[in-house]
Amino acid sequence: MAKKTSIKIRLVPENKPDSAYYYYTKKPNAGEKAKVKLKMKKYNPVTRKHETFVEKKLPPHSK
Repeated sequence: MAKKTSIKIRLVPENKPDSAYYYYTKKPNAGEKAKVKLKMKKYNPVTRKHETFVEKKLPPHSK
């Protein structure tokens, strides 16, 4: 079985990380881009503005 080439990450608003709204996206596992923390400008419907979203760890899941 082949290894995964990307991992799933969660993007939260930079100025309010405990916000109710967040995005999920993929990021490469290896290479130069894997070491850089992801930062994107996305729309936040809670504040109704475009804001900077930063990468955070995924929350633990329960089984």
